[in-house]
Amino acid sequence: MDKVVHFEIPADDTARAKEFYGSIFEWQLQEVPEMQYVTLITSPVDEQQLPMDRGAINGGMYKRSNQAPATPVITIGVDSIDEALKKVEAGGGETIAPRTEIEGMGAFAYFKDTEGNTLGLWENL
Repeated sequence: MDKVVHFEIPADDTARAKEFYGSIFEWQLQEVPEMQYVTLITSPVDEQQLPMDRGAINGGMYKRSNQAPATPVITIGVDSIDEALKKVEAGGGETIAPRTEIEGMGAFAYFKDTEGNTLGLWENL
């Protein structure tokens, strides 16, 4: 069974959104400038940066644009993005962004389900 492993929040004004989520929920926010991304730590993490609390997931934030999903996205961890995308398309969904590798971490992709929702896929290295 594949699990939800991550979430992403788009923002028009990332500084404003960082202040909102950091102050209201006390999340730790870490800039990743080379990716124009902010990691959202919602739960204590171990040395591999994985949540230590059972069932917890962490997330990220990016500047809203035409190249990225415009609404929040949940991300599902899979063994193979390529195989998952084949299943998505066979089931009536469509690939929005193909497998894209993040050096030293893994790969991601985005797809649209049969209801028009955009979701993410994550494959660990």
